[in-house]
Amino acid sequence: MVTSTARTPSRPMRADARRNYERLLSEARTAFAEHGTDASLEDVARRAGVGIGTLYRHFPSRHALMNAVFQEALEALICRSRELAEAEQPCRALVEWLGAIITHAGEYRGLAQALMSASRDESSALSPCHVPLREAGAVLLARAQESGAVRAGVSIDDLLQLTNAIALASEQSPDDPELAGRLLALTLQGLKGAAAEAG
Repeated sequence: MVTSTARTPSRPMRADARRNYERLLSEARTAFAEHGTDASLEDVARRAGVGIGTLYRHFPSRHALMNAVFQEALEALICRSRELAEAEQPCRALVEWLGAIITHAGEYRGLAQALMSASRDESSALSPCHVPLREAGAVLLARAQESGAVRAGVSIDDLLQLTNAIALASEQSPDDPELAGRLLALTLQGLKGAAAEAG
């Protein structure tokens, strides 16, 4: 289970605090989906029926709120990585999982950029999103490398940065819904080509 960076009290929340927390999460999901991850936190608080101070008591920063919002999708990605770890074609399984990350990132404008930044900043409140993805992807990459489909020099950090870059490129080209698929296909070809050259 991934731990959220939102402040977790040492004792259970009071019922009213729990309601505020859940309303804030619900409104943040809606706001991020409609306006991107730079949506106004004041508007999120207002739509949840609380003050901005209440929002910051639960979520000390925008990235902390983003981390809490994305926990459900993160857990789904982790579960999918475990399923794909048993796939017969490890390289294709790896690329399929990277594609799932792109799909998730595409649901919220600005998420890909935020994840790229978090990958270089261990103190980021989004690290609890990035680190489990990195660990899950490393398992899939290792299988692909052991099968000979991907050369040893490829790192999961590079692949995740590439994945976020594809998501960001797709975000910037909304009139080309096939772009992410084409770039992923090139990624698969490149991974196989690298392995062939190494051999």
